Amino acid sequence: MSVKEIYAATNNLNALNFIGQGIAGKVYKGVLSNGCHVAIKHIKDGYAETFMREVTSLCHIRHPNLVALQGYCEEEDECFLVYELCTNGNLSEWLFAKDKTLSWTHRLEIAIGSACGLWFLHTYPEGCIVHRDVKPTNILLGADFEAKLSDFGLSKVVDLGVSYVSSEVRGTFGYVDPEYRQNHRVNAAGDVYSFGVVLLQLLSGKRAINLNLRRPMPLSKMIRILTEGGIISDFADPKLGGEYSMEAFEVCFKLALSCIAHKQQRPTMGQVVSSLEKAMEISNKAVEISTSTETYSLTVS
Repeated sequence: MSVKEIYAATNNLNALNFIGQGIAGKVYKGVLSNGCHVAIKHIKDGYAETFMREVTSLCHIRHPNLVALQGYCEEEDECFLVYELCTNGNLSEWLFAKDKTLSWTHRLEIAIGSACGLWFLHTYPEGCIVHRDVKPTNILLGADFEAKLSDFGLSKVVDLGVSYVSSEVRGTFGYVDPEYRQNHRVNAAGDVYSFGVVLLQLLSGKRAINLNLRRPMPLSKMIRILTEGGIISDFADPKLGGEYSMEAFEVCFKLALSCIAHKQQRPTMGQVVSSLEKAMEISNKAVEISTSTETYSLTVS
């Protein structure tokens, strides 16, 4: 794809088409000459390594829960990545905006989709792909709120037969595995930890770090304080309005805690998917029972 096509698609990177910004650059929405709606990331100077990592990570990988790379451009000292456009933005916008609300079912579906994407990466035939930056802003939402993992600028491949690779600590404060911070070993367990923090946010609607305190407190610590001898339901996002299955909520809550436990106690992403699907099954049954009860009540009256 040429620079000329990129600028034509975004109306010369017009500010009206700006939709977000990450560490490596700004993102614009655009329309290609074939009518395809896309998201175009303009890579900053000095982030060529990030650019190449995303290209090599995504160009040959396809999965419903990974954002699809449509093309890229590297010429005239400018780098661009062209992705499918996810029309509902990212998970962070929906979790933390005052004027937006995600239903319990949507939250579960997003959790399952994100987990499936990570499971696919961790079991990739050519080697485990560790994302290293799983967080709400990197979970994009499609037209039907289907979750798609994005931003592979920090990803690492752990070759088959190898348990980890060593690397400098990278990632986002509040989501980085404490063990990785200590030993600099990159492996799938780090993504599981990050996913656990995301799942806690889906349940609570709280940010990963409470910055309103004199000493910022991680959500993982906040939870333990809130739930010591307390009621799990007190942790639920008020925006849910009580519209969820308590049994399913508990399954998800305990799963999230297992994800942020010590590395040896963490589940695999395959096990995470299985538990979340169980929670969805419980929720669906609860809805069926509630609907049947309401119907019966109306019939009797």
